[in-house]
Amino acid sequence: MAPHHHAYVWIGHGDVLVKPGDAHRRAGHPEFPSAQVMPLESADWLLKSAARIEATFTEPEEAADWYAKQLTHHTETFAGTYAPTADRNEIVRRLAAGDDVVGGWWVTGNRFLSVNLVACSPHRLRREYACPAR
Repeated sequence: MAPHHHAYVWIGHGDVLVKPGDAHRRAGHPEFPSAQVMPLESADWLLKSAARIEATFTEPEEAADWYAKQLTHHTETFAGTYAPTADRNEIVRRLAAGDDVVGGWWVTGNRFLSVNLVACSPHRLRREYACPAR
């Protein structure tokens, strides 16, 4: 399979994120495969069910547009006047280099938003991870 990026989004209550500790977010923990929370390491998304994949991109420009769209979609959840922005050129550069692009923010309601583009086939740092079928 050609190099590409899988897109993942997680938004959930902070209590789930840190319930107590973060062991359920680590690959190898018995709860990890079924835990709905984001993993600690971005590459570990590839160990989750393929059903968690929001989209798959072979073109960095399309993936960067998806990332920016996610931020726009969640604009109203960012607390106060803070709202992250996506530097499209930087995201495209990083994706073209085979890197992951990961963002995480605390949002209203004591929730956490995680937006991820994770490289696959192979992952630069976790070459042993198989790409989830979709």
